[in-house]
Amino acid sequence: MAQAYMTETGTSGSGPERRSRVRRLLDDWRRDFRDRSVWRRGILVAALAVVLALVMALHSRIPNRVGNIGSLTETFLPWLGLFVPVLLVFALLRRSATAVIAVLLPALVWVNLFGGLIFDKSSAGGDLTVATHNVNAENPDPEGTARKIAASGAQVVALEELTPEALPTYKKVLAETYPYRAVEGTVGVWSKYPLSDSRPVDIKMGWTRALRTTVESPKGEFAVYVAHLPSVRVKLNAGFTAGQRDNSAEALGVAIRDDSVKKLILLGDLNGTMNDRALSPVTSQLRSTQGAAGDGFGFSWPASFPMARIDQIMVRGVEPVKSWTLPETGSDHLPVAASVEL
Repeated sequence: MAQAYMTETGTSGSGPERRSRVRRLLDDWRRDFRDRSVWRRGILVAALAVVLALVMALHSRIPNRVGNIGSLTETFLPWLGLFVPVLLVFALLRRSATAVIAVLLPALVWVNLFGGLIFDKSSAGGDLTVATHNVNAENPDPEGTARKIAASGAQVVALEELTPEALPTYKKVLAETYPYRAVEGTVGVWSKYPLSDSRPVDIKMGWTRALRTTVESPKGEFAVYVAHLPSVRVKLNAGFTAGQRDNSAEALGVAIRDDSVKKLILLGDLNGTMNDRALSPVTSQLRSTQGAAGDGFGFSWPASFPMARIDQIMVRGVEPVKSWTLPETGSDHLPVAASVEL
């Protein structure tokens, strides 16, 4: 009896049987095509695919009046592409040619929006490497974080969310690598090159979370802005609460617009992605180093499972060469870095 049982089990799922299943599936598809049912079924899947394509293609038209839903959609816009393979599976299970064709629409829209980010656009060289990091006010290891930042190789480093308790540690550790610094409120710049004309920038928050300084590098002077825009929250009763962030972005954009310097680098945690229309007062004036010379999406937050790039390096009057994320520190953000040609 045992031998018969083993023999019977060993023949299940054999090659001929698997081939017969595939043959039956192909026969079903051919039969459906002959009687046109392959075009009539799967209408719901096709409709969902069209809606997904419209959301991605017309994301800038989604209103922000109710819960800032437009900005919320734009923050996580690349992740909408995950629905494409799900819809494709349902289309195939329904054996619907209509649904399969419809699923091509969001796939093409996603590729048009983000296909360029998939490929590595970085190149060798660069006159200067800069880095920015939200070190997290609750960071349990500021000394370790400072040492990792110092080991990044960047000539200019911006830090956000500095606290009075942790600031002496950052000053002490980073002084070994960076002899020059400028700190205003909760943000600071550390540099291997002299700094001048350092001053706070008013971003309409009531306390200082932005500064501007001039870096005197061997390749010439350039301005550095460091900013930490207000945080945003997703609340069930209020939606995407980003009003204060949006007002600060407007104020920062005005400061950058009115700055007459030709070469400018913005470093910081903007609490928004380059797709977020609310940051357009800033993003419309500057180039993202990640978009111009990065490899992949460069997501920086949260550090444990990065889902969005809210830590930005943007430039005006200089050429991005390479942009990347740095290894995790004790913060809930990843540091980001970029090399540029001055």
